[in-house]
Amino acid sequence: MKTKAAILWETGQPWSVEEIELDPPLENEVLVRIEAAGMCHSDDHVRLGDGYAALPTIGGHEGAGVIEQVGPGITDLAVGDHVVFSFTPACGRCRWCVNGRSNLCDYGQFLMEGSMISGGYRAHARGRDVGTLSLVGTFAERTVVHETSVIRVDPELPFEVACLLGCGVPTGWGSAVNIGRVQPGDTVVVVGIGGIGANAVQGALLCGAQNVVAVDPVPFKLEQAKLLGATHTAASMEEALPLVTDLTRGVMAEVGVCTIGVVEGRMIQPFVNLVSKGGRAVLTGMARNVDDKPVLGLQMFSLFEKSLLGTVYGGCNPRSDIPRLGALYKAGRLRLDELVTRTYALDEINQGYADMLAGKNIRGVIVNSF
Repeated sequence: MKTKAAILWETGQPWSVEEIELDPPLENEVLVRIEAAGMCHSDDHVRLGDGYAALPTIGGHEGAGVIEQVGPGITDLAVGDHVVFSFTPACGRCRWCVNGRSNLCDYGQFLMEGSMISGGYRAHARGRDVGTLSLVGTFAERTVVHETSVIRVDPELPFEVACLLGCGVPTGWGSAVNIGRVQPGDTVVVVGIGGIGANAVQGALLCGAQNVVAVDPVPFKLEQAKLLGATHTAASMEEALPLVTDLTRGVMAEVGVCTIGVVEGRMIQPFVNLVSKGGRAVLTGMARNVDDKPVLGLQMFSLFEKSLLGTVYGGCNPRSDIPRLGALYKAGRLRLDELVTRTYALDEINQGYADMLAGKNIRGVIVNSF
């Protein structure tokens, strides 16, 4: 079939929205009509070449839609199911999945290769095969994906917020809940209030944090953080340091979560300075792939028994946590509508990313009209 998608042909170039030819699903694959797709900073990392991806590729790894066709071998998904894409597949069989760490599923080795898990390509344009970013390629009207990359969700969830459950919400929420292990009464500092940091704020609050300090240079984002429950705000880590010192009588924060859009090695020390002895500093934001020199005073880091923890997907298990987060939203315990600052048509994708980089959006969402 013919459909539209946003393709990255060359590093550093804008997204090209054009017609593609999409093959039907093969064994263990499904065809999904994409209703909404979130615009995450990670896709811009790929566009700029900060992260590797085989080109050309259809961008997007955050999305929600409806299954329109199933391939042979599909037993637990059906036409009409509402699904959220998981940017990391979950096979349910590898060592990591069976140990409850499906965010590290071995199928992740295929994420940036572009081709399908079972081999080959289903999308084609300009006479060439076109890959799909993170095995999903949600910047499109339709896509074919492996069954391990979709999670069935409650059909009552609005697509505009359901799409965020595939990346930004679980990554931020899990950074505080699963990796940071926030406890009731803790002080938590969240550095960077975008689509991920906003949910780290919410995760900390759901765990019972006493103080949640949101740090961002953009006043609009700090206002949104307060709307989501942040108790204090600061424009920079340097400004946050005396604030956290005063709030905790010098103890500092039990947990820090760094979700800056582009993390740099020089930022590590001021980030870790915000965390207490025995505290946990969670590094969630992405760095450029050439940045391999973090600045960290090792002696005090060791003597104060601090932990610097990396994470992908916030340590979430997509098959259990995506429906759970959807249920929290329906129960009024997780605020998702407030995360969607503006919606865009697929043809407006480059404007959406310009707005994100200008600090205008917590999350921009592409909404398809059929």
